Amino acid sequence: MMQKEAIFPSGRHALYEKHRYSAALRSGDLLFVSGQVGSRNDGSPEPDLTRQISLAFENLKAVLAAAGCTFDDIIDLTTFHTDPETQIGAVMDVKNDIFKAAPYPNWTAVGVNWLAGFDFEIKVIARIPASQ
Repeated sequence: MMQKEAIFPSGRHALYEKHRYSAALRSGDLLFVSGQVGSRNDGSPEPDLTRQISLAFENLKAVLAAAGCTFDDIIDLTTFHTDPETQIGAVMDVKNDIFKAAPYPNWTAVGVNWLAGFDFEIKVIARIPASQ
């Protein structure tokens, strides 16, 4: 059986402990990252949509870094949106600033009706570099 290892970024441990999930799980050379949201330091949603999206990517970056990964190691990207039609422009602005050159990760965008007060969430699967 393949072993799995929980990965946590520095800080935010109370959030993961309270809701009983790992920020990410390493299994072999793959990293499965739980959904990341654009929360402020106190855990509340950032009200500005573009800033909320940016914070979600910043939180994702911290989880990836804890496993020795970067955005370049992402294979599969799934985003969740409470109002995709009106939010897609802001999402694309932030996403295009992060993923500037091909090959881009796979991407699935899903419209949802509830994200616990947030408007955007992102989860990924990444390949951990061989040197890790």
